Amino acid sequence: MQKRFVSLWFRHLLTDWLTQQRPELEGIPVGLTVMERNRIILTAINNVAQNEGISVGMTAADAKAIIPDLKVLDAVPGQAEKILQAAGKWCIRYSPAVAVDLPDGLLMEVTGCTHLWGGEHTYLQNLLTALRQKGYRVRGALAGTTGTAWAIARYGKQASVITSGDHIKALYPLPPAALRLEPVTLERLHKLGFHTVQKLLSLPKPALWRRFGEHLLLRIDQATGLKDEPLQILHPPEPYQVRLPFLEPIRTRLAIEKAILQLLADLCQRLQKEGKGLRGAILKGYRVDGKSIQISIGTNKPTAKVANIFKLLELKISTIEPALGIELFILEAPKVEDCSPEQERLWKPDSCGLEDTGVAELLDRLTNKFGSNAINRYLPQERYWPEHAIRPAQSLDEKPATIWQTGKPRPMLLLPKPERIEVMALLPDNPPMLFIYKGERHVIKKADDAERIEREWWLEPGLHRDYYTVEDEQGRRYWLFRSGHYGQEETQWYIHGFFA
Repeated sequence: MQKRFVSLWFRHLLTDWLTQQRPELEGIPVGLTVMERNRIILTAINNVAQNEGISVGMTAADAKAIIPDLKVLDAVPGQAEKILQAAGKWCIRYSPAVAVDLPDGLLMEVTGCTHLWGGEHTYLQNLLTALRQKGYRVRGALAGTTGTAWAIARYGKQASVITSGDHIKALYPLPPAALRLEPVTLERLHKLGFHTVQKLLSLPKPALWRRFGEHLLLRIDQATGLKDEPLQILHPPEPYQVRLPFLEPIRTRLAIEKAILQLLADLCQRLQKEGKGLRGAILKGYRVDGKSIQISIGTNKPTAKVANIFKLLELKISTIEPALGIELFILEAPKVEDCSPEQERLWKPDSCGLEDTGVAELLDRLTNKFGSNAINRYLPQERYWPEHAIRPAQSLDEKPATIWQTGKPRPMLLLPKPERIEVMALLPDNPPMLFIYKGERHVIKKADDAERIEREWWLEPGLHRDYYTVEDEQGRRYWLFRSGHYGQEETQWYIHGFFA
């Protein structure tokens, strides 16, 4: 069977990844920079910046002169390799042989894999569609050599699947840069009039070797298939999973607890050795009658402490129904993160916060006992609309991207959706004199001036809001708003929050 290869080219790898992490950058020209010879150089740009005339290699000053609104960010060293490593491990579902092709690509040997997707064209299209749905602008090609696949993915203008035996012919119209040559060699070839690969292949190899050296011949041989190109294959990570079979099925709570402790000891030993901590664990039990049971827990911070994890699983042991007995337990950690060993404290700190492991352990016990939605942590967002000004935090370690706004009063309890109320107020812009909410009448004794919040018109259309902080005769404070101006048909009054 003739070998077949796929080359994937992520055209804007770093900026596409950055947009996934920061959705607010969508549609904004973005450039990533590094310091080079005392100049700030653009090393990556997104498609918006490219369409407006910016190119990689420009200085940041020149780029800002063309696009004053260009968002300039510092490039993170090694970030491209990390992204490609993650993308490559994801692509293992399409082929067991995947290699990183720095700085912006992947190489895959797909020999014997394509028929599982109904053929080579369907295989490649399915792979590209899946990656594009993840937010990457990616091109790909499938050919008989890695060199040809690489060239077609980046410089091909027609078919992206090259049939067996046609790879040399497919290289003919491409520029010499498609052979992955060094810039100095490409400049010399251009000066000598070699504008296509066909002209290079028409010359005898000894003449090319004397003129351009052995590297050019190596790239030609790799592209035409005369020399193999070894790939440094990515190996799928070994799952964090431990198994414990039993000679005799177990049924009692004491036996189940001992089994869980043994599983945790084995799993945490590996986690500690690799500097990892689990963020979630799943315990599966397989019963004698062929049925299975399952319990799961989650943590706010990565941990590899047996005692802490056992306390969380212990809360759910009562839900396990062993029936005639359990003959196999499997404990797995589907989500793990880096976890540095903690230094023991000589004394207890005077104050505790989110960094205190005791707080994290308490939150873990509460959320696993009462549900994942029982306790939430929120961070501020740079958004004007109150409903969108906060977002749920993914972990206790997550830091806010912006500061909390304290210039205007905001309620402690914000309703997820404003609720209609009946209001009596003097026209046109005075605060309410009284309002009725859920059948209860509230007479307003004090009220602040209106705070107008305009709708984010670039995201969604609609009326503005005039917010009032009011206090009723019993001292209770509310956050009310009028939608739009008086006289408009859509004008309504709503209650949006409650102050402490």
